Amino acid sequence: MTATLDQPLRAAHLTAEELAVLALLADGLPVDAVARRLNLSKRTVQRRIRRICDRLDVHAPIQAVVWAARHKLI
Repeated sequence: MTATLDQPLRAAHLTAEELAVLALLADGLPVDAVARRLNLSKRTVQRRIRRICDRLDVHAPIQAVVWAARHKLI
């Protein structure tokens, strides 16, 4: 992914809940553990991960985690 001027704008579109999901994924937790920690269903967490990836224009959750870490969001 190349750096663009709209990256901070894209970050503003992530909710606190989505950032919490990214932070737990960054800690190495699998989806089912993230779901338990946030008291959500596994399916809800999977949908949030998909939405995060779409918003950040990345293809994998690890790319979203790296993006968020580089932008000091997590």
